[in-house]
Amino acid sequence: MTPQEGTAPMTGREAADPNLRHLLARAAAVEQRIRHAVELRRSTDPDPDDDFRGLYLTDESITRLLDEEGARVFPAVPPLDGGGAASRLDALAREFALSPLDTEILLIALVPDLDDRFEAFYAYLNDDVTRRRPSIGLALGLCGAAPSDPGARARLAAGAPLRSGGLLLVEDLDRPFLSRALRVPDRVAAHLLGDDTPDPRLAELLAPWQAVRGVGDPVPLAGVLADGVPLAYLSEDQGGAGTALAASALSLAGREVLGLDLARLAEDPAPADAVRALVREARLTGAGLVCAPLDAVSRERPQLLRLLTATPVPTVLVGRAPWDASWSSVPPLLLHAPRVEPGARGELWTEAYESWSPSPLPPALAPDDLLAPFLLTPEQLTAAARSAAQTARLAGGELRADHVRRGARAQNAAGLDRLARRIEPTVTWDDLVLPPDTHTQLRELTARARHRDRVLGEWGMRPGGGRGRGVSALFAGDSGTGKTMSAEVIAADLGLDLYTVDLATVIDKYVGETEKNLERIFTEAAGVNGVLLFDEADAIFGKRSDVKDAHDRYANVESAYLLQRMESFDGLAILATNLRANLDDAFTRRLDLVIDFPVPDPTQRLLLWNRCLGPTLPRGTDLDLPFCAENFELAGGNIRSIAVTAAYLAAEAGGAVTMETVIHAIQREYQKLGRLTLASEFGPYLGLLDQGPSCT
Repeated sequence: MTPQEGTAPMTGREAADPNLRHLLARAAAVEQRIRHAVELRRSTDPDPDDDFRGLYLTDESITRLLDEEGARVFPAVPPLDGGGAASRLDALAREFALSPLDTEILLIALVPDLDDRFEAFYAYLNDDVTRRRPSIGLALGLCGAAPSDPGARARLAAGAPLRSGGLLLVEDLDRPFLSRALRVPDRVAAHLLGDDTPDPRLAELLAPWQAVRGVGDPVPLAGVLADGVPLAYLSEDQGGAGTALAASALSLAGREVLGLDLARLAEDPAPADAVRALVREARLTGAGLVCAPLDAVSRERPQLLRLLTATPVPTVLVGRAPWDASWSSVPPLLLHAPRVEPGARGELWTEAYESWSPSPLPPALAPDDLLAPFLLTPEQLTAAARSAAQTARLAGGELRADHVRRGARAQNAAGLDRLARRIEPTVTWDDLVLPPDTHTQLRELTARARHRDRVLGEWGMRPGGGRGRGVSALFAGDSGTGKTMSAEVIAADLGLDLYTVDLATVIDKYVGETEKNLERIFTEAAGVNGVLLFDEADAIFGKRSDVKDAHDRYANVESAYLLQRMESFDGLAILATNLRANLDDAFTRRLDLVIDFPVPDPTQRLLLWNRCLGPTLPRGTDLDLPFCAENFELAGGNIRSIAVTAAYLAAEAGGAVTMETVIHAIQREYQKLGRLTLASEFGPYLGLLDQGPSCT
């Protein structure tokens, strides 16, 4: 049979696709060598009629495959013209530094994936019907290399480009070297045929990080990546645009972007294999790597970072942790990624919303203002917009401000929920009963939280010193004066969740454990957009004392650590205490506001009585709330507790709340507080008291 006999005509796709045309032309040349080897084997076989040749792979079956009309699938055409675009095979050879011998070996291992007839040919040449892939010895022989040639054998060693790059697998490692089978991974075969679908091994690890307009200046980073800088690290704060900036820079440098979620990689059962598959994918597609968040693997899996930083493709790592020189043998380019500033948040959110929602954005809605308190990455802004669009559709299609805020809150990490109690705010400014000055200071605190990025970031009003853009305040006052409720109102006004942390539960008797507990809280808080409320702050923010023993020394260390950590915190932190005088002066100096919550006066107490009893609770005609407000010096929390107790008493009696039930509830509250029930306080209602040892 002549070389052209049996050649199948090219299909429409083969003729139109230069890459496929080139690959099949190269495969046709391999086919001729294989045919020649089969013919030579037949002509030199001392017993060609042996029925057991190749375990029942008979000579007649091989003849039928060789002579089958139209069986040829590789068109015998010349390679691409020199002026055309390079084929994928040529590009792969350049990227992986393959020699001509490497390329021929790769093609020999590839042809069974292009035409299953070659499985039978290889089984015949291997003299074993179960071995349907080319062996190392057979591949070298088809290339005209002597099996004993050390240079040729080295091309198939573990560190050679074919194997180290993941282009060729050597199987049957328990066999002698020359009889080991060669196989091309499915992803490599698919790529050579024109398929750009990522390796299924990476499906759960890839992240869709993309270039975003208006977030930082990617040109300098793009320039150095294009010039051959292999590694960069972008450190960022909460709401940073590191991944978007890295993707933009790689795109400008002429690279595709391949994003890796390091948090998912840390959970992978075979992360090293995943990294190798990722690097191969990047090299096949001419992509650069964007890997984040670095913090997910930096502490417990630093070996993964060493693998990633040793890749032969441009790699940009993104995270919040300081760079450790031990993570890489190549020093990275160290940069700081900017946040998505307030002016850009609304634009990014609106663009994402309009791509998801069939309904236009209401003209009266101002995403810039609504999103100002939130520190969100570009990816989180996109997800928040989609969440808001879905919530609006569920509610009937009209987008409201609450939908925007709820979508933004949905991007919070869940880690802080294990360390603090999350409260979804349900109260408003109208629910507060406070002195005018206290109310004004709370409004000022809300304004600070809303405009902190503009004032502290764009206007640079807090330069240097390692201080973040956080806002901190102290709420000082007796129990029940409205500190927690005020924090809830502020959170509601900003559209944030409230997380309450009882510092008394954080303190540990073992040295260093308190600092670890605090660090876990602040670390998790950096992943959420919320108001962090530290209750019982005086438990740890107490005055530092002279060191008289080891307890004093470590107590001072805890206070000093928390002072430093508060300064670097980027969120809104509120500390509540009943004992302001016990707080360290160095701590109060670092606060943005100190707000006192006094015990309410009679006018405020009357408002509290009416609000706590509510509009639906049935009231008796003898209820004398002005008397209660004037005579009983109680905080709002106590009045609320009394109102609930009175409601239960009324429910049990099957009637309305009367003065008798209120007096009885006040007496029970006094007993809880350890206060004496003085006759002068109860006046004409003294006879309604239950007489006991607490009455005087």
